[in-house]
Amino acid sequence: MEEAGAGGAQAGLGFTLSVPFPSPLEAQIAHGSLVPDPEPRKGGISKDLAVTENFLHVRWKADEARILRVSISSFLDHLSLVVETMEMFGPPVPR
Repeated sequence: MEEAGAGGAQAGLGFTLSVPFPSPLEAQIAHGSLVPDPEPRKGGISKDLAVTENFLHVRWKADEARILRVSISSFLDHLSLVVETMEMFGPPVPR
């Protein structure tokens, strides 16, 4: 977790997660499943998702550690469900 700001003032917190997938297509599928979930809270937190090759990258910025922790925990629950579902269906068929 990284802390933004200087001089000891807590201007915000950030966290970055990179999740590897077996293929770029699977990373895109996970991205498509997870990106529609906006943060339920209007302010104090933001989440950006991006795909590079076979990696899903997620970056959070938050005003408070508690909000950041809840958002990351919720995202990991959703990610786990997406991965389990993808494993049940097997590897995707390239288009």
